[in-house]
Amino acid sequence: MSQVKAIIGLGNPGPEYADTRHNAGAWLVEAIARDSHAPLRMEKKFLGQYAKVHFAGRDVHLLNPTTFMNRSGAAVAALCQFFKLSPDELLVAHDELDIAPGTARYKTGGGHGGHNGLRDTISALGNRKDFHRLRIGIGHPGNARQVTNYVLGRPGKAERQAIDAALDECLATLPDALAGDWARAMNRLHSFTP
Repeated sequence: MSQVKAIIGLGNPGPEYADTRHNAGAWLVEAIARDSHAPLRMEKKFLGQYAKVHFAGRDVHLLNPTTFMNRSGAAVAALCQFFKLSPDELLVAHDELDIAPGTARYKTGGGHGGHNGLRDTISALGNRKDFHRLRIGIGHPGNARQVTNYVLGRPGKAERQAIDAALDECLATLPDALAGDWARAMNRLHSFTP
């Protein structure tokens, strides 16, 4: 299994979306950049905010696309083309309706599950689905018709604290994931409860 060389956080651009649930993946990449003292900077050729960091003993590309969520694939494809990365060298962090706030799950491959950012990324990678995902739980509003407003809404204080606790645990398990020890990373992350 190849090593992860890039971590991509899906979200929507601009201050009006920065604190919305749909940006949970982008929050993770921002946290890695902060911990690595490497600010994300706008990089036009990658259609997003980019930094190269030394994290857990490895050089890793960080990217938060500044395209809208349903156009995330263009940024991911641009990064892959420039650095000659294959899909299995990517870890894509994204919000996940199907798991509760305060939980997160690693997954490799699979479909898009109705997530527009994943759908566009799969399409832009030539329908390759074999990239790694980090699914950050935001919970579900309980009604499919409420999903759009829900993901574009801000989490309440307790909910945000639970999501932040899960993001901290993601950061703690990333060294194992980056080293290719997915079983160990999953064991720890998947047993975490805030």
